[in-house]
Amino acid sequence: MTRTITVVNGGLSETSSTRRLADQLGAATTEALRARGVAAEVTTVDLRERAHAITDATLTGFAAQALQEDIDRVLASDGVIAATPVYSGSYTGLFKSFVDLLGQAAFDGTPVLLAATAGTARHSLALEHAMRPLFSYLRALTVPTGVFAASEDWGGDGDAAGALAGRVRRAADELADLVVAREPKRVVDEFASAPSFSDLLGDLRR
Repeated sequence: MTRTITVVNGGLSETSSTRRLADQLGAATTEALRARGVAAEVTTVDLRERAHAITDATLTGFAAQALQEDIDRVLASDGVIAATPVYSGSYTGLFKSFVDLLGQAAFDGTPVLLAATAGTARHSLALEHAMRPLFSYLRALTVPTGVFAASEDWGGDGDAAGALAGRVRRAADELADLVVAREPKRVVDEFASAPSFSDLLGDLRR
């Protein structure tokens, strides 16, 4: 059975380092699952494209169709890769607002790989001080290895790039192990058993 992985990209520009890291993690996870004999379907949710809809949903309590589809996709995922740039030592407000819309039970028992980017390595502790507590509160199964990438990891020497690639592979392997160890997620539609309007009207006509 194909396992679904959703990448939540909190990058705020079209060609961000966060999206670049998220793509690498998605590709590495696909390869790790394939090595375990499991097919993967990886989909990326770019929060930048939903910024206005996320704000509207926060204020009104109702999500536009495209945003609701993204929310449903995350809820139905067998695994999630959550990537955000670091601002002021933490995840961005846009990233947190999207997570808030998912609800407290969204990640209950779901394997989640945490990733972050910033200009300098001084922000690397945001993974442990901000992101991991957030997802632990939401009862996600966070993989032990979080992946942080600073500017020098992209434009530095070969050792820096190799070290980042190693962290990406290790985290992807850990996520794949958690996904394979669990049954495929089945989302229960809480409204599935509700009677249709035609049935209700039929009862009234009797």
